[in-house]
Amino acid sequence: MATLIHTLADHSDDVNCCAFSSSCLATCSLDKTIRVYSLKNFTELLYSPLKGHTYAVHCCCFSPSGHVLASCSTDGTTMVWDTRDGRTLAVLEQPSGSPVRVCRFSPKSTYLVSGAADGSVVLWNMQSLKLYRSGNVKDGSLVACAFSPNGNFFVTGSSCGDLTIWDDKMRCLYNEKAHDLGVTCCDTSSQPISDGEHGFRYFQMASCGQDNQIKLWLILFADFLGVELKYKCTLNGHSAPVLACAFSYDGQMLVSGSVDKCVIIHETSTGNTLHTLSQHTRYVTTCAFAPYSLLLATGSMDKTVNIWQFDLKQPCAGNTVENESKVAVEDWSEDDVSAWLCAQELADLVGLFKMNNIDGKELLNLTKESLTNELKI
Repeated sequence: MATLIHTLADHSDDVNCCAFSSSCLATCSLDKTIRVYSLKNFTELLYSPLKGHTYAVHCCCFSPSGHVLASCSTDGTTMVWDTRDGRTLAVLEQPSGSPVRVCRFSPKSTYLVSGAADGSVVLWNMQSLKLYRSGNVKDGSLVACAFSPNGNFFVTGSSCGDLTIWDDKMRCLYNEKAHDLGVTCCDTSSQPISDGEHGFRYFQMASCGQDNQIKLWLILFADFLGVELKYKCTLNGHSAPVLACAFSYDGQMLVSGSVDKCVIIHETSTGNTLHTLSQHTRYVTTCAFAPYSLLLATGSMDKTVNIWQFDLKQPCAGNTVENESKVAVEDWSEDDVSAWLCAQELADLVGLFKMNNIDGKELLNLTKESLTNELKI
């Protein structure tokens, strides 16, 4: 079961986007602000709200470590913030000055993508905070973006309905008409799946659109084959345009939000509907799963963000914590270690452990000295 555990009602206008780090939730709105909350008790951080944009804020996202937050706006800028104290680290101006609709960090925080209403897409170098490469989609506004888990490529979606796959040098690798009336959002699962037959590992992607549909895709990226995009299935649960979609951390669930005011949670392996949530009173514009816990956030034009918690028995984001007894600690991945840290209420250490690539074997080898001297814990 999904249980509503908290409602945030601090924005004075439509909520456009919400995003989780391992310890915080960020929300942004037409009211020009970004608000940041602690996951411990959903209280707003002292430096929140973040004010800097002069028009509506369309999208916000955390870097993988959670130390940096990006936001983008109709004002033509993407702002970069330090999540420790709310300082502005950079104001990145879209070269064309066009309203920026979407921003995303690459998995290792090497790049930040910003996509704009004129179809321009920019890769920003996060070390120098300077423009690295730029390009343009064929037609329409750029409204959606998602990186592959390995960071080798990213996908953009346009208001004309195209999905375009780019490599990290901004070369266009593939283009497909996916939604007749326009793409609204896309997301990739962080967990690859194998085809079993050839040993290839695919990435799962979801896209949603103005056609009321959610489509699931499999992306194969291989040096000798290039990129292949395979259509998997269509989910038809919504009765109106679907505005947002997001995978759970383990890839077992997909959540979607729609103009029909409903949130639907789908099981990705079967396409079955697990839950339909209908607490919002206006269009559902955004949804996000927390990375290492059983939380879901949904935001709406009713100016609220609802926080949901899942029953542990459900297949859900972060169920590696639940399964940790089945896997020997030495076989834990870095993500299993992160999930375990969160279960021990040590979510603040997740970024540090990921930065140092600590998997199960490394965890077992940690000593009091290495924790103190190397990790400064």
